[in-house]
Amino acid sequence: MGFDESVLICDEVDPILNKILVDNGLKVSYEPTITAEQIQETIGQYNIVIVRSRTKLTKELIEKADNCKIIARVGVGLDNIDEEAAKTKNIRVINAVEGAMNAVAELVLGLMLSLARQTARGDREIRNGNWLKKELKGTELRGKYLGIIGLGNIGKRLGRLARALNMNIIGYDVIPIDEEFSKEVGLLKADLNTLLQSSDYISIHVPLLDSTYHLLDAQKMSTMKKTAKIINTSRGGVVDEDALYDALKNGTLGGAALDVFEKEPATGNKLAELDNVILTPHIGAQTKEAQSLAANVIAEKIIQILRGVI
Repeated sequence: MGFDESVLICDEVDPILNKILVDNGLKVSYEPTITAEQIQETIGQYNIVIVRSRTKLTKELIEKADNCKIIARVGVGLDNIDEEAAKTKNIRVINAVEGAMNAVAELVLGLMLSLARQTARGDREIRNGNWLKKELKGTELRGKYLGIIGLGNIGKRLGRLARALNMNIIGYDVIPIDEEFSKEVGLLKADLNTLLQSSDYISIHVPLLDSTYHLLDAQKMSTMKKTAKIINTSRGGVVDEDALYDALKNGTLGGAALDVFEKEPATGNKLAELDNVILTPHIGAQTKEAQSLAANVIAEKIIQILRGVI
């Protein structure tokens, strides 16, 4: 059974998404560089709107979406979509949490390894003509305590990868943690304060909400080990960057790796001044495999919604 709904794709996505939708009879307009002004003029024509990270679907834009049934994000977080406005218009909002699970977890693992062995700094110094063999004495991940804040799909995948390296896993979440997973990795459940005080590495996997804004602030950082390292691949606002900068510069924290920032693009960010920081440009889900999987997931969810299956 084919469908005749019209679809606006606002950002660059894997071609498989367009193919699946067209093969099912949907009319697709692929506009990866469309501006907010252009969206406002045309959004009323479409039944389905698809975005990634670039496009922000604000209340003002969604109010114009008079014929829209579905808003889809080819990614995990939904903070670039005004969900309340969509709910008011009876528009269903979906995402592809499954798509980025492995890609983000692998990036966190790579960042932890780089922090432990100071590989990013070593690379920089060689390029600058310096040979810091004696200075760059690293540590091993084996036996260290990894605190995971948020045990959803990504957090659990990270836990499994880290356990394979013989790390000890501490977990905190505001919702009940899966018991089978806990047994599988030997998870030590803890409240947030205990996790922060006990962990050698802290990886954050929570959405950006009022309750998680600056979840790690100066007070929380002051309770952590001086050798502890923070990895944030969730959303920039979860970590107070000014407090992080002070803690790293003053030596009250051991290091940090950030893939997300309070302001993006993060060019000119003062954290770039510090040697004990690794900065990456929001590439958590930027793998060929993850983008293809996320596109497939969104396409299949849209088809199933139109068929009344989900």
